[in-house]
Amino acid sequence: MAEHITDANFEEVVLKSTMPVLVDFGATWCGPCKALAPVVEQIAEEYAGKAVVAKADVDECPEASAQFRIRNVPTVLFFKNGEVVDKSVGAVPKGTLTEKLDSLL
Repeated sequence: MAEHITDANFEEVVLKSTMPVLVDFGATWCGPCKALAPVVEQIAEEYAGKAVVAKADVDECPEASAQFRIRNVPTVLFFKNGEVVDKSVGAVPKGTLTEKLDSLL
């Protein structure tokens, strides 16, 4: 299951992770975010122990959303060693996300 991120735990879960991190920035009111949600959950299961897969609701994470300039949802950011190394905007196929994540492993 994807980890739930808030501004309170963002630094600990994402920035301090020793594994690559995929963060899906979305919102409950966003149709494409709802379409992407099951894909993110599948990736979370498949990459358990290899990468951190997390979901951040932009309404619950205003500081992180502003810090990383999230303008559109869904936006998926890929972190390695606390730095953003890749991103994907919009509801994209699972393969697009796993390819980016695989490149970080």
